[in-house]
Amino acid sequence: MSRISLIWFGAAISIAEILTGACLEGLGLRRGLAVIVIGHIIGGLLLYLAGMIGVKNKEGAMKSSALSYGRFGSYFFAIMNIIQLVGWQGIMIFDAAYSAEGIWKIGHKWWCLIIGILTVTWIVLGSKSRDKINVIVMVLLMILTVVLSFIIFSGIKNGSSAASGVAEAISIGQGLELSIAMPLSWIPMIADYTYKAKKPIKTTLSACATYSFASMWMYIIGLGAAVITHETRIDQIMLKAGLGVAGLYIIVFSCVTTNFIDAFSCNQSTYALIPEDRFNPDADKKQTLKGNVILNLPGIIDTVIGTVCAMIFPMENITEFLYFIGSVFAPMISVQIADNFILRHKNEATRVDMTASFAWIIGFIVYRLLMKTDMVFGYTIPDMAITVVITIVFRKLSELSSSHSVRRVQNTN
Repeated sequence: MSRISLIWFGAAISIAEILTGACLEGLGLRRGLAVIVIGHIIGGLLLYLAGMIGVKNKEGAMKSSALSYGRFGSYFFAIMNIIQLVGWQGIMIFDAAYSAEGIWKIGHKWWCLIIGILTVTWIVLGSKSRDKINVIVMVLLMILTVVLSFIIFSGIKNGSSAASGVAEAISIGQGLELSIAMPLSWIPMIADYTYKAKKPIKTTLSACATYSFASMWMYIIGLGAAVITHETRIDQIMLKAGLGVAGLYIIVFSCVTTNFIDAFSCNQSTYALIPEDRFNPDADKKQTLKGNVILNLPGIIDTVIGTVCAMIFPMENITEFLYFIGSVFAPMISVQIADNFILRHKNEATRVDMTASFAWIIGFIVYRLLMKTDMVFGYTIPDMAITVVITIVFRKLSELSSSHSVRRVQNTN
């Protein structure tokens, strides 16, 4: 497993993914498993296409969006990604602290502070030191997660796959949407890691496949625990599995490794807002503490804000947050897919590409409207299909309008 694939494995080993899987309890084990697999295949494919856009243009995720939306248009999505990342930091730290408190009671706010400090430490370690520690942390996480999976699924009895009578009702479409949402949330970040790799296409495929498989695994753990034990609290699942200290390790370090990716992406999105002639994040490659702090300052600030929010605000239910992410980034990547793989359109010289912007606005509105209708295939896929078609039609109409304008000028002359 490559260094980048290992990082994305760590992104998937997440409390939030287990909790989201537990939200599918009402579907029962069989339908829940089907929804998880199908949703992650779709989400993983979208993640791969997003990564390939960055590879194709040799740019990070947010700078690649400028090719469709224009320079200022890409700023909007960079800001939206930063907002998303602050939210994820808070949610991840809140959930991890809540679960850790259930195993070792020292106070929720103290756990938030400890996890926040560990995340900042992880950020400023520098790639050389972090990569060595990361291997050890990931191997232990993998072993403990395998043990947790075995303990949970060894409790399956005949008839345990039936939907729980006490579970919150959820449709297949809603479940599919929750399964797609996690991979979709990483779309604004994947290219930041893969576009500079020595073998970017292979690295992108490996990273997306690793994340999708590990994320499915986490969802299945959450679903299995909820269906079999009707328990959705991670700390209680760990305690029932006999994983006291080991469970605490999974909770804390799965949060830290995932939050690091959020912090790194926050760095990249912030740098996308700053002209390179004023600040080039690649200029200083020295692995010093001061250098790492300066280069990672946006990610550190993101972590601090997330930690404070986790200490102050309740963040138990993330369903609406996932739907918000879908409504913003599904139409965003749809326009880019149409431009990069169908139309071969590039226009980063313009400030704001109005054609792409209008297509995204319609896609955003359509997504929110589709949420009011319960469809078996969810909202993301139909919204993306509609947005791709709209983008193609708008581009063709724009080209016709431009050609007519040129002819008028020529005829006038």
